[in-house]
Amino acid sequence: MRYRFDRAFFLAAAAITVGCAVAGGARAEARQSPQQPAALHAPVSAARTYTFVEGAIYAVQTSPGRVTDIALQAGEVLGAVASGDTARWVIGDTISGSADAVRPHVLIKPIAAGLSTNLIITTDRRVYHLTVSSDADGAMSSVTWSYPQDALMALKQKDAAARAVAPVASAIAIDELRFDYAITGDEPSWRPLRVFDDGRQTFIQFPASITVGEAPPLFLVGQTGEAELVNYRMRGRYYVVDRLFDLAELRLGTKDQKIVRIRRIGDAGRARRERRRR
Repeated sequence: MRYRFDRAFFLAAAAITVGCAVAGGARAEARQSPQQPAALHAPVSAARTYTFVEGAIYAVQTSPGRVTDIALQAGEVLGAVASGDTARWVIGDTISGSADAVRPHVLIKPIAAGLSTNLIITTDRRVYHLTVSSDADGAMSSVTWSYPQDALMALKQKDAAARAVAPVASAIAIDELRFDYAITGDEPSWRPLRVFDDGRQTFIQFPASITVGEAPPLFLVGQTGEAELVNYRMRGRYYVVDRLFDLAELRLGTKDQKIVRIRRIGDAGRARRERRRR
């Protein structure tokens, strides 16, 4: 169940928070994860920042006559707020910021000291589990979280975007590129568009969909017809092979395997094409 403060409540709560000196002496305990038996003691009457861990239970200390602000992540959309005791706790929600920086807040205040209950807050990103208690003094002014998993994901996305716009290779002489490769075999969605080399490395260009689908492994085919895996790296839409080859195959699947063959035409093939042009 969600409750909303009226305007008079917010004005009164703000006046009390600003006008009253913060008293010390109480202790806030938090369990950062279900596996931690020892309590973590926080400074009282202060803003507290937890590291968000899925399934953890966070302790919030409150006091009668004071509002504690539970500030969620900017951009989160508040779903529901549920409490085990709705009769002796005043609970509401509001927002701050604008546009993409809108931040939801859950505001909580007990009507008496010596109370304890739980609070569950759901959003479009996660679920917060809290244990809230009240003492005569020592209320936390606010509770916030840091989100290391989100920061790591943003870093990975930034790195992927940088790799996507990076050149496939450097120091390539355009006049040394050779495109004398024939592509035959099946026609899956990942069939290469072209193959070329610069005399040292071979580049296999795929459709853009290769970056979101399953990529086929590359095999070199020897003179005896035996196929062996070759080392290569993927740069955006390209396979980069640090060698030249005469014949290779891209294979994907087991029951209904798709095979695309790449054959280097060589000097004889280039000579024949030059004669046809003449």
